[in-house]
Amino acid sequence: MGRPTPLVLALHGTKSLAGQQVAGDLVRAVATRLPGVEVHLGWADVLTPTLTETLSGIGEAVIVPGFLTAGFHVTSDLPAAIQASGGRARLGGMIGPALVAAVAERLLAAGDPGDAVVLAAAGSLRPRSVAEVTEAARQLSGLVGRPVMAGFLTAARPSVTDAVAQLRASGHDRISIASYLLAPGVFSERLHSCGADMVSAPIGVHPLVVEAVASAYAAVVDERRDVPGQAPGVGRERIA
Repeated sequence: MGRPTPLVLALHGTKSLAGQQVAGDLVRAVATRLPGVEVHLGWADVLTPTLTETLSGIGEAVIVPGFLTAGFHVTSDLPAAIQASGGRARLGGMIGPALVAAVAERLLAAGDPGDAVVLAAAGSLRPRSVAEVTEAARQLSGLVGRPVMAGFLTAARPSVTDAVAQLRASGHDRISIASYLLAPGVFSERLHSCGADMVSAPIGVHPLVVEAVASAYAAVVDERRDVPGQAPGVGRERIA
């Protein structure tokens, strides 16, 4: 058996030092989860090395998008980086659908969620991305036993602020925001000025994130049986 295919974790990029720390910690946690697999980091925006630069230095690799929905970066920037680096990398599936329980855990750890919740996501003009957040809100509602409305920080509607206001207008007194964000940064900071009574922390390096990345990687390479310690046939959602 040859050397396992390297894994490249593609993340958005942030100037937040706390966000960069989460990225580094996540890479190390995934490397521990997949012993023998080289785990690299490639930034889709803001920071370097860019994903294209990372891929150019590796060659064959599996990219796991560290994004919660299939927005522009996932559907356009990541495939473009693959082409620009020689086309030898393969793109894995999304990790977001596996992380709603982690969002619920962060929300409940922050305190009493109150009467209703806004699931706050980055936002996208892509209908699929908006639909994925709406579905995550439905699932979160079932986990926390409260009404949950999707809200967006950019592009899509309603905004997080408007979602909080709509829930108050409908008779809910105490509103919480559940962060559907992977790491601290500008977006997570904005949530504290959106009018809610409580804001949960971003998901961060949660065990479910590590498992979701490992599963997305395994779904691409399991036919070659080169994933140490990973059962085949999991995490098969691919990016259309």
